[in-house]
Amino acid sequence: MRKVIVAVVAACGLALAGTAAAALVPFEFVGDSSGTGCPVATYSHGVLHLEKNCVTTANASAGAEITGLNGQSFTSASFTLASASQCQGGSPRFNIVTTTGTFFLGCNNVTPTTNGDGTATYSFTAANLVWSGVPPAPVPGTITGVSILIDVQGTADITKISVNGVEQVQLHVSGDRAKACKKGGWKSFTNPTFKNQGQCVSHLQHQLHDAG
Repeated sequence: MRKVIVAVVAACGLALAGTAAAALVPFEFVGDSSGTGCPVATYSHGVLHLEKNCVTTANASAGAEITGLNGQSFTSASFTLASASQCQGGSPRFNIVTTTGTFFLGCNNVTPTTNGDGTATYSFTAANLVWSGVPPAPVPGTITGVSILIDVQGTADITKISVNGVEQVQLHVSGDRAKACKKGGWKSFTNPTFKNQGQCVSHLQHQLHDAG
């Protein structure tokens, strides 16, 4: 079946071409009709809230891309869940895509640290990377993409998302949203990309309004 990416309008972060800082860009993925309306991904006040409201077998997921890491070697990552009970079947997890393939860092791959407020922190090193393909696993190359997601039925409230020692936050757009898109500026956006100036302006207006 044809795969469809459903962009999150509310709380969708943006990364400009040439921006060195990493940022969270929430997304909802629906790969077939059984997942329609199932995933939810929002970011507010430092919390990435993810839901998969349909059965685990549905081809759907909710998560956030993490920009600004391409070309780096993976060294470490971590995230904190509202409680350890939100770890279900290795989800949420990081997908670390490198020049040699895709590696996973699932919440069930390490023993979490339980914090005083009841939250649970999951910390990973390069030794925890799990190869997604048929063994033997290749040596991880440099990063070409990173995301954190859930694809198992359930809910996750994730904070303190860190990759390679840098805590990730959502970039917010302020000021004249239209100005950033005019005079060809819409072409400079890399995540997400836009087909024209109008689409860029509309997206930024929604982003600022809903993230406030």
